[in-house]
Amino acid sequence: MKYTQLGRTGLEVSRLVLGTMNFGPQTNEADSHAIMDAALDAGVNFFDTANVYGWGENKGRTEEILGTWFAKGGERRDKVVLATKVYGNMAAEGDAWPNHHKLSALNIRRAVDASLKRLQTDHIDLYQFHHIDRATPVEEIWQAIDVLIQQGKILYAGSSNFAGWKIAQANETAKRLGSYGLVSEQCLYNLAERRAEMEVIPAAQEYGLGVIPWSPLHGGLLGGVIRKEREGGAARSASGRSADALANTTVRAQIQAYEDLLEKHGLEPGEVGLAWLLTRPGVTGPISGPRTREQLDSAVRAVDLELSDEVLAALDEIFPGPGPSPEAFAW
Repeated sequence: MKYTQLGRTGLEVSRLVLGTMNFGPQTNEADSHAIMDAALDAGVNFFDTANVYGWGENKGRTEEILGTWFAKGGERRDKVVLATKVYGNMAAEGDAWPNHHKLSALNIRRAVDASLKRLQTDHIDLYQFHHIDRATPVEEIWQAIDVLIQQGKILYAGSSNFAGWKIAQANETAKRLGSYGLVSEQCLYNLAERRAEMEVIPAAQEYGLGVIPWSPLHGGLLGGVIRKEREGGAARSASGRSADALANTTVRAQIQAYEDLLEKHGLEPGEVGLAWLLTRPGVTGPISGPRTREQLDSAVRAVDLELSDEVLAALDEIFPGPGPSPEAFAW
């Protein structure tokens, strides 16, 4: 495994992030524990989750699965850089109650204690804002975070799904208050979705945030979806985001060109999608959310995959980026 520092911090993290969103909804507890053991054996030390994972009536279930894994001992917790998130309402559908979601000081205090209990740990290494809160002053958010840091409940704060100007606002406010500020941004970023290159990633680099791309294969679109359809028929056909995208003939032509290129070079699409992100400036590591051990093994292989200049150039031709701001939309 290869490692890097998370943004401007001294924290060393693996260049592959283990995403746990499927633990519970798609992968049972025993298999989830096996995947986490295998990830740790492979040197993956950066695990990402969120308080709402488990979804629906089972919100919090994913954190509970991590908690029972940590409780097994064997230095599991000590070896893991643990990241979770706060924002979503944890109440059951239809039972939402004021101050049980978003980023008020009250909800941050309540949410972190609940996450610590589910995770069976005394601290969270990276506590991330899952979304912007347009109603809560940034000063209030930093006040709450600074208290948690002083209490030893969290070490660092990060953002997720922030616009570039929100990253700037958050860290300029933190600087004024004497707070450390955001150290990471978790954003949607992959070959098929490169808008983050306009402003989010430049802002993250300017303020010393590590970039953690989520959905690195764009919901399976970059994982060889057309080939799987051809080989497996309806049982392995695209679904969700992939199906919606492939309904667009232009997108389908792009994905076909992508798969043809990689077949020519003897490369696996899913591994290339991850490996490409590892070549991008500012990227700490993509989040891989395996449902199975085989998917984890594929993601681990991507860390050592070196893409030739020829392949990188061809990928840029198939999936051209927007370019930086303001040149992307002005002169």
